Amino acid sequence: MNQYIGKMLDNRYEILDVIGVGGMAVVYKAYCHRLHRFVAIKVLKRDLASDAEFRRRFHEEAQAVAMLSHPNIVSVYDVSRGDDLDYIVMELIDGITLKQYMQKKNGSLNWRESLYFITQIVRALGHAHSRGIIHRDIKPQNIMVLRDGSVKVADFGIARIMSAAQNTLTQEALGSVHYISPEQARGSHIDARADIYSAGVVLYEMLTGRLPFDGDSPVSVAIQHINSTPMSPRELNPEIPLGLEEITMKAMASRIDQRYMNAEAMIRDLEEFRKNPQVEFHYNLASFHGSQPMPDEPTQVVDHTTGSLGRRQRPPVRTRTAPPPPPPRRYPPEEPEEYEDSQERKRNMVIPIVVIVFLVGVGLFLWLTFFSGLFEKEPSLQAPDLTGLTMSQVYGNTAITDNFKVVQKSVEYSDKYEEGQIIDQDPKGGTEVEKGSTIYVIVSGGQEYVEMIDVKNLTYEEAVAKLQELGLKVGSPTYEPSEDVEKDKVISYTPAKGTKMLPGDTVQLVVSSGPEVKEVTVPSLTGQSLNKARDMLAAAKLKVGSIVEVASNEPAGQVVYQSVAAGSTVEEGTAIALNVSKGPEAPPIRTKTITVELPTDRETVEVRITVDDQEAYKNVVNTSVGNIYPTLSGSGVKQVCIYFDGEVVERYNLNFDQ
Repeated sequence: MNQYIGKMLDNRYEILDVIGVGGMAVVYKAYCHRLHRFVAIKVLKRDLASDAEFRRRFHEEAQAVAMLSHPNIVSVYDVSRGDDLDYIVMELIDGITLKQYMQKKNGSLNWRESLYFITQIVRALGHAHSRGIIHRDIKPQNIMVLRDGSVKVADFGIARIMSAAQNTLTQEALGSVHYISPEQARGSHIDARADIYSAGVVLYEMLTGRLPFDGDSPVSVAIQHINSTPMSPRELNPEIPLGLEEITMKAMASRIDQRYMNAEAMIRDLEEFRKNPQVEFHYNLASFHGSQPMPDEPTQVVDHTTGSLGRRQRPPVRTRTAPPPPPPRRYPPEEPEEYEDSQERKRNMVIPIVVIVFLVGVGLFLWLTFFSGLFEKEPSLQAPDLTGLTMSQVYGNTAITDNFKVVQKSVEYSDKYEEGQIIDQDPKGGTEVEKGSTIYVIVSGGQEYVEMIDVKNLTYEEAVAKLQELGLKVGSPTYEPSEDVEKDKVISYTPAKGTKMLPGDTVQLVVSSGPEVKEVTVPSLTGQSLNKARDMLAAAKLKVGSIVEVASNEPAGQVVYQSVAAGSTVEEGTAIALNVSKGPEAPPIRTKTITVELPTDRETVEVRITVDDQEAYKNVVNTSVGNIYPTLSGSGVKQVCIYFDGEVVERYNLNFDQ
């Protein structure tokens, strides 16, 4: 038998049974006698408990996780540290792991059930991340599925501790390495997005029934997380909606900058998909793993003179060679009359040619004299440098407006130029341009500001998500009690609504811790009747917890035990369990066999036997048998009476305890 079963820890927790064994601890089922409830206790193994530094980290992590309060996170109730025993007291879960649940469903779940589970898981992560706690070991084995279909994430903060005991990827780590992020596989610094990656792998496995990467050793699987691209879920199961595949692959992006920035961002996509399963997010899935491919280069032409690649060259100009003149034509000798007619024709052609030349010359003179100025090129000028000027200053400067046309092209934010000043121009100042050219300018809209929004009465997670969408940071929250604002909702914030802020500025939130807890003194209830005890607890603003009836020598209905000692100080509203007497316990019942000698004066007789006037035996028997041996029951000393045919024939006391 296990050494701890049957033991009482801290005079409070009774160890009942072993319910699990892990790499660093043994988990027991136990009963808390103070609060009268079953709990799970995780006891640190002795070989690890001998390491003082490991024990310190074990308790620091457990105390941090104990601050978490979320319906999808296994609650931590208590942390104890003794000379030879270190343990954590947790909520006892009535359910099975998500891994076991998937195995029961033949490995995969339908997409609706997967969506239901992953939404709860990511909500749990968002709550933990908002309090600075990263799980580091999200996998189906650490997620519990309850009978009502809800899930709870277990072992928050444990992975950080385990890293102190195991620094290498061994076969023992194979269960976790299938779900670790690439940055974990590389041994790099990690943040909350490592949990987002692991949640994406869990969603991938629920949808497809298989892991994105597998191998013979943890190292080979880890390398695939870093270098490989998983098969898309829809290739394995075409019934998966495209939007859910996009969410899965974005969560599993090996490039951390392409992954969801936080759990709230992933929740928004999951909620949008839940409302409309036909939605498509149009994510560039190819960019999630490695670098994006470079666009195709334009076709290049080989320069044959150099043999190198360069821009397409203009084809060489080929000079067209004029054809050789035809050989001189040979005419037969003209007759003298024909020759004279030819000369006459030539003289008649000279006059029109002279007239045409004269008219062309006059036209050219008039063109040069009167019209050439209309097409003269404007003299070139240097574009002025307008940066730093306002449009009013530009329009008020005639040296600019007489020579150039200035047009405002757009407005852009700038932390260098004040609002209204020109921050850029085209063409640039000093560029040679023609007089009258247009200069396009970009005007500063001033410093880019974000206007603070109202986040009062939002949950802390909702407020953080909205502020991060605006590019603002959120400082560590301050918790204050409030009678008006629900627990975990924002009471107030700084700066006020409408304040202009710069991107990256920090917002401080004051969050409600619920109504202020008052402390009261527990009254003495033992010896009081149950009704009186109820009235006393109500007067002290305490509640009645469980009521158990127990055997007692005290009068029935009297309180004989209270779970919190009288005079103790507890929070207002605390439940006090009571044990109430149901009177003395009845003595044990024993049996005795007696001998009855039958009469001989009759053939049959009705034999009746009583024990303290209570009939214990009655039967008609044949006297020929001689004797009968009835068995009687009772406790202590009882009077036995024997009747034959209604008449008492024997009366004596019988001690059943001897």
